[in-house]
Amino acid sequence: MAQVISRDGTSIIYERVGSGPVVVLVGGGLDDGTENEPLAQELAEHFTAVNYARRGRAGSGDVQPFALEREIEDLMALVDVPYAVGDTAVQTWQAYVGQLRAVLASEQRGEALKLFMRLAGASDQDIAGAESSPMWPPLLELAHTLAYDAACLGDGPPPATRLATITQPTLVLTGSGMDPLMTGLQSDFFSQAADAIAACISHAERRIVDVREHTVNAKALAPVLTAFFGSSPPPKQGESSGKLTFTTGGGTPPRTRAPW
Repeated sequence: MAQVISRDGTSIIYERVGSGPVVVLVGGGLDDGTENEPLAQELAEHFTAVNYARRGRAGSGDVQPFALEREIEDLMALVDVPYAVGDTAVQTWQAYVGQLRAVLASEQRGEALKLFMRLAGASDQDIAGAESSPMWPPLLELAHTLAYDAACLGDGPPPATRLATITQPTLVLTGSGMDPLMTGLQSDFFSQAADAIAACISHAERRIVDVREHTVNAKALAPVLTAFFGSSPPPKQGESSGKLTFTTGGGTPPRTRAPW
């Protein structure tokens, strides 16, 4: 099951089958989505059928306090899944930043890590596994720096105008598949972001590396970067020799690497 993060940070699990116009199936009382599974399969021949477990049911979260508006926000998040670039995505990001600041201000580093992992598409099971693993204490030591990352990424909307001012040769890279630790994100989340970046930059080169790992595969990435860094002619007098590389992965939106 995939998952999407609602506006208040609640994880909502869902299954999407078929292709075509999107139809979201909403379960009734005491149903965790199971009752609509056969209907979703029937509709899949003509539609993209989305069947989900409403909050508090099956594997979906149940952030309190409850209000009717939360159910509507869950639906909005599900409808936005195929695109995740509009106002809902921006609102989700802004809600995350506000919650992150609040938990860090009260020294709740563990909650900050969980917020970040949910935003990055981790399931509740993945988060529980991480929390009980030896990696958790070292991550707690770094949790406060999530606020720095949030500040670097701004208020949410893609900086298309600023990206368009880049004149240096730029390599925009993504892996070839979806990270198994980020199944809550749409399958083409990073490729859509990378395509959007490349479209904004006049001297951009878009590449896909055949890797699916959560962290960077140095053996696969280094040859690509080596070829790119050595491909351009020497700079003219007064020009910078730097190149920009945008990569995606590791649970964060696209980030910049500059070799200077």
